[in-house]
Order: sequence, then structure tokens, then C-alpha cells
Amino acid sequence: MMPLALVTAAVMLVGWFPLTALWHQQSQLDATTTQIAAIKHQQAALLLQAQSIDTKSAATLLAREQYQLVTPGQSLIQVLPGDGSGQVSQSTGDPGLQPLVAPSSISTLVTNQSPTGSRHSPSKAFFSRLLRTLEFWR
Repeated sequence: MMPLALVTAAVMLVGWFPLTALWHQQSQLDATTTQIAAIKHQQAALLLQAQSIDTKSAATLLAREQYQLVTPGQSLIQVLPGDGSGQVSQSTGDPGLQPLVAPSSISTLVTNQSPTGSRHSPSKAFFSRLLRTLEFWR
């Protein structure tokens, strides 16, 4: 009888012991510890950066270089790079400087929309337009 009770107790212990749950929790703790260490490292780097721009001259230099700010009474002039022929390069990203699209190639710009779209009742269309209009409230 005693060996049967020991086997039953061992089976119950193995069956109900939350070994996998403990293993998952430990892996989550390890991942969280890694994230905390990375955030502490970022915090230390940001503190060093804050100390390096703590002076007024460093803050002024940073404002000029990264944010194109000038002191009162000064004016900012930016010279854009060209391609050497006197014309502005196409890589500037300004869409106003892109060449015009030929009317014959307009069909490639139009998206193909299916005319068999689902029809909504006027009340559903009204409410969907109303929700899109009031989306800024979120």
C-alpha cells in the first residue's frame, strides 16, 4: 500500500506542479531585466549628452546646427546643393521641382477600383463620414 501511495503522490506532484509556468515567468523576468538594463544605458547616455550641452555656447551651437535657429537680429540663409549645371537637383525632395507628368501616362497613376464595391445605405454613409470628421476628438 505504501509504494502505491508514494507513486500516486509522485504522479500528483508532477502533474500539478506548475513547472512550465515557472519557466515562462523566469524567461519573462530575464527579458524585463534586459530591457531595464538597456533603458538604464540609454539614460546614462542621455545624461552625458545633457551635461555636454549644459553650457550656453553648446546649446546655441546645437540650436544652429540641428534646428536652424538663429539669435534675434540674425537671418538664416540656406544654400541648396545643385547638380553643377545651374539647375536644382531632382533629389532635393521638393515635388514642385519634379517634371510634369505627360497626359498619356496618367492611366498608370490612377488606381484600379472595383465598380462592384458594396453599397451602403445613406444613413450608414452619413455616420461613417461624421465619425471621420470627428476623428480629431480621439
